[in-house]
Amino acid sequence: MSRPIFEVIALGVDDAVAAQTGGADRLELVTDMAADGLTPSRETFAAIRAAVDIPLRVMLRLADGFAAGDIDTLCETAEGLRREGADEFVLGFLDARGAADLEAVYAVADVIDGCRWTFHRALDRAADRDAVRLQLAGLPGLDTYLTAGSPKGVDDGLAVLVAEASRTLTPAPEPGYEPRILVGGGLTRDHLPALRAAGIDGFHVGGAVRPAGWASPVDVDATREWRALLDAPVPVG
Repeated sequence: MSRPIFEVIALGVDDAVAAQTGGADRLELVTDMAADGLTPSRETFAAIRAAVDIPLRVMLRLADGFAAGDIDTLCETAEGLRREGADEFVLGFLDARGAADLEAVYAVADVIDGCRWTFHRALDRAADRDAVRLQLAGLPGLDTYLTAGSPKGVDDGLAVLVAEASRTLTPAPEPGYEPRILVGGGLTRDHLPALRAAGIDGFHVGGAVRPAGWASPVDVDATREWRALLDAPVPVG
């Protein structure tokens, strides 16, 4: 198995530098965690880009919840970030029925024009997870699903994650299951053995590397501890 991808949420430059120092492979850039993470400013993106050299995935989300809101504004926001140099993104929109909002997703995917992107935990709120994957199958740039397996978090969704991991593997991924599974949403160290044994190799944390809470920056030592756990041999049996 390849070295697991370790993604850390960053709210600003201090977070980004600490996460990179601690061994993160990639950052998810957001603001306002009280709203579960919204789009950061272009200025914040530029400052973080200047401070670190690992990949940055920028959240495209203008308000709490999983409705797209004003699609024109969303696309203008994405265009502005592209002009600033952003080349990886995170997005996910559902319609009133709990299906993927294809109008919004297609519009944003067109603006970001082949950039790599993650469909985030809107998947965990979907009426039918499998149907959303099939709706989005083959969209340019979609290479990751960020998911806890359940809207309640990884504790509740662990069995779903393990089952879905089997659909991404041998002999070939099922339709809609080609993108990587990136596990996040209440992820703890205790979840890692079962997830890694299932073949999952993408992990996403935020609060787990902030021992003092979201009001404090990412902790380098906590990040290093997670990196070491993810680099340890995969459990057998």
